Amino acid sequence: MDWWIVITLMAATAQTGRFVLQKRLKGTGLSTGGATFARFVYSAPLALLGMLAYSGASGQGVPGLSWSFWAYALAGGTAQILATMCVVALFSHRHFAVGITFKKTEVLMSVLVGLIVLGEGVSWLGLAAIVLGLIGVLLLSDPPGGEGAWLRRIANRAVGLGLASGVMFAVSGVGYRGASLSLETGDSFQRALVTLACVTAFQLVAMALWLAWRERGEITRVLAAWRVAGLVGLTSLIGSACWFTAFTLQTVAYVNAVGQIEVILSLMAGALIFGERISAREWQGVVLVGLSVLALVLVT
Repeated sequence: MDWWIVITLMAATAQTGRFVLQKRLKGTGLSTGGATFARFVYSAPLALLGMLAYSGASGQGVPGLSWSFWAYALAGGTAQILATMCVVALFSHRHFAVGITFKKTEVLMSVLVGLIVLGEGVSWLGLAAIVLGLIGVLLLSDPPGGEGAWLRRIANRAVGLGLASGVMFAVSGVGYRGASLSLETGDSFQRALVTLACVTAFQLVAMALWLAWRERGEITRVLAAWRVAGLVGLTSLIGSACWFTAFTLQTVAYVNAVGQIEVILSLMAGALIFGERISAREWQGVVLVGLSVLALVLVT
């Protein structure tokens, strides 16, 4: 098995744990912005220390950062902030597993974003897999109960948040791959750590300024919840380091496709931790999205 697959599986496992913890944070009264900020306030310092430690231990040093690196990194970092806020907000509307499935439409979106930005396209069979996934998303788009007109079923807030998170996570993944590939020196792990350290530092500052301006007192509440928030930061660091390394080794579409294992992990978490049940219609949507990802893996 290729290393990028193993690393992606580790990333998906850590990310599922982070979303579980963030849902718990959201349930304690933190705002969407506060629960999102918890991801960066504890992981950014650790990412910087990890990058400096590995650079020194490996003797590679810190590579020069070009303008193209910062363009890719800042675009990816901004998109990831928006995507994470969408997912955290989504937890208030739909079950945990369904929310993660909406989020995982990124595997479909990343094919299009990768084609536009990096020129990494798919075949016609790949396009067919994307269409299959969109059908699954439509099944998942029904609000609880499923009553009402068709337009209301696909125009509800949960669908908007889910699809927006998918697009933004796709943009962030492509941005991070572009940033890592723009570095001229360093092995794959080194380039991933440099990109991670720069991105999380930017995200920490951006989120802190936003909360200080729009949500006074929320930073203090995040720091007060350090027991859970600290674990959010730790799982975020582990997951991000794995994602960034995988993006450096392989195209975003492949990495996100393998990362669909997160759907299964989220189903287990929703059932075992939150006692949630998934409706028959939602199960159908989950299965179709999963089949589309499997097809995408086979044809790309």
